[in-house]
Amino acid sequence: MYPIDKIIFGDNQFFGINHMSQEKAQQLAEKFYNNSSIFKVYNMAFDCGIRAIMLNSNDRAKDICKHFISNKSKYPDLNWYPSIPYPHKYANLVSEKGIIPTINEILFKDNSAIGVLGIIAKGSSAVLSKDAIKLMKMLIDVEMKMFRGLNVKVIFLQNIITDLFLGYEIADIFYEYCKYIREKYKVLPGLITQNMPVLKTKLEEWNIEEVVICTSFNKIGYLMSPDKESYIAAAAKNDSDKYQLMAMSTLASGAIPVKEAYNFINQQNIDSVVFGASSKNHIEETVSLINIKKPKLCTY
Repeated sequence: MYPIDKIIFGDNQFFGINHMSQEKAQQLAEKFYNNSSIFKVYNMAFDCGIRAIMLNSNDRAKDICKHFISNKSKYPDLNWYPSIPYPHKYANLVSEKGIIPTINEILFKDNSAIGVLGIIAKGSSAVLSKDAIKLMKMLIDVEMKMFRGLNVKVIFLQNIITDLFLGYEIADIFYEYCKYIREKYKVLPGLITQNMPVLKTKLEEWNIEEVVICTSFNKIGYLMSPDKESYIAAAAKNDSDKYQLMAMSTLASGAIPVKEAYNFINQQNIDSVVFGASSKNHIEETVSLINIKKPKLCTY
């Protein structure tokens, strides 16, 4: 399993997401109303040495991807960590158009005639056999279209999906997802979760290895189920050859001072940190404070 990037730049700040404060979320949404403001912050991050991006597959992500694909010679060494699917996008479409029009919108919009025939062939089989695995693969392919042409290292499944299937202990979904990502896209499968100790235990039980687990990890136990102590213990025993651990929500949406937050994170047995910021000072400070262990190099 090849090592993931030590520091990855996230995107919550660009799309008005702050789990602690609706006021801050609104301020961010207004600040990044135009994509030019987003690209300006990305360039700040690159100036600070960051070369990896996590991006949710929402509607605005299409324009972001197009920008970097069109300017690939300017950014030749960027690694990408897509996070799919973006649940709010589908929820909004269903509310606005209904279920059947949403399916048409998702599966057939912007596809070539050959692509549509392929989707119909795969989809017909899926509907007739009620095969959820085939439907999942269709959705992955649709979501990943916007990232075509970028250097993708890991494809993450969003936590709302991961934790739903984890709760029902549906091993087949996890197995097939990881297998499809490896075989179709030739990259590492990733799972985002708010219950890392249980997810890691279940993956071990199901013999699903070489997976990147992205999870909330912070000093106050924010969005960490069942508790902080379980996370520390699970990380301490982790073998990075089997599961690389990526910490998110390290500042608990601003509830923890930066120095205090990374003093805690640097003591944990993790491989990577993903964080979002909207100012050069904040980016520089965070990069300077992250001093986690270097991921072990090994073959994939």
